[in-house]
Amino acid sequence: MKKLVSMIFLISLFLLGCGGIKTTDDLTQKGVAVDQQPTGQSQKPKIALVMKTLTNPFFIEMEKGARKAEKELGIDLIVKTGAKETSIEQQIEIVKGLINMKVSAIVIAPGSSTELVDVLKKAQDANIVIVNIDNRLDPELCKKRGLKGVPFISVHNDEGSYLSAKYIANMITTPEQAAIIEGIRAADNAEQRRRGAVKAFAENPNITLVDSGSANWKIDEAYTVASIMFKKHPDIKVVFCANDMMALGLVQYLKDSSRHNVLVAGFDNLAEVRTAIEEGTIAATVDQRADLQGYTGVQYAVKLINGGKVDAETYIPVKVVTKKDI
Repeated sequence: MKKLVSMIFLISLFLLGCGGIKTTDDLTQKGVAVDQQPTGQSQKPKIALVMKTLTNPFFIEMEKGARKAEKELGIDLIVKTGAKETSIEQQIEIVKGLINMKVSAIVIAPGSSTELVDVLKKAQDANIVIVNIDNRLDPELCKKRGLKGVPFISVHNDEGSYLSAKYIANMITTPEQAAIIEGIRAADNAEQRRRGAVKAFAENPNITLVDSGSANWKIDEAYTVASIMFKKHPDIKVVFCANDMMALGLVQYLKDSSRHNVLVAGFDNLAEVRTAIEEGTIAATVDQRADLQGYTGVQYAVKLINGGKVDAETYIPVKVVTKKDI
C-alpha cells in the first residue's frame, strides 16, 4: 500500500509542472458570449474556487485553469479544498467561511449533489454569485430550497463513461465477466458514469456484469474494492473505473496479485494513466478538461458579477484517449 501513497504524491508533482489550457473556443455552448474582461469594477472582485481535494491531480489541473482566468480577468482568486473527496462537512464549513468573508462569487465542484445545497442557498441570499462546475447540484433539491440561477459547467459524464467502457467492451469476442468501480454514490457525476458503463457493457452479449462497487474516487479504496471483487469473481476480465485514480489503484492490485489480461478503462486523462496506457496496463481513459472547467467557472462568475448573462448549462466535449492518441 506504500506504493499507492507514493503514486499519489508523484502524480501531483508531475501535474504541477505541466502547463497548457485552451479557452472557451473548445466549449459546446448555446450562443451566449462571455466577456473576457470585467467591467465597471472599482476593485478586484474576490472569487473563491471550492474543490473536493488536491490529492487528485484532476483538481490540480482545475486550479491551474482558474489561475489562468485570474490573471486574464483581473480578479483575486481564493482556492479552498477539503482534505479528501468525501470531506463534505468540510466543504460546507468552507462555504460558511466564504460567506463571512463576503466574497463576490463561489465557483464550486461539490463533493455531494445534495448536501451543499442549503449552505449555497445561504451564500446566494448573501448576494454571492454561485457557479456549479464538475459535479451537478441536484436540480430538484435546488428548486425546493430556492437556489436559483446557478449555471452548470461540466461534461456529459454518461457519454464519456460509455465511450471509455465501450472501447474495452468492443475487444471482447467470447463470454467474459465485467465489473465497475464507482465513485461517490451521492454524486451525480458518479451515477452518470456508472450508467454509461452499464450501457456499454450491456450492448455486448458476450459480457456479463457481475459486480459494481464504490471506491469513493480514491486510489487506495479502489485497491481494496478490487481485491474483494476478484476474490468473489476471479474470472473478471473487463473493468471500468469511474476515475483514473481508481484505475491506478486497480492496476496496482492486478500487479500485486499477478493477474494478467484484464482490460481496464478509466476517466480523467491523468498523466500517470497516459503512461499506463503506453505500457499496456490500461486500455483507455477520457479527457474531460478539468483546466477548462476551472477557467470557465471563473469566467462565468466574472460575467455574472458584472450583471451579464451566461448559459444555464455548458458542456465541454469529452475525448477517449487510447494508445494511438498517445
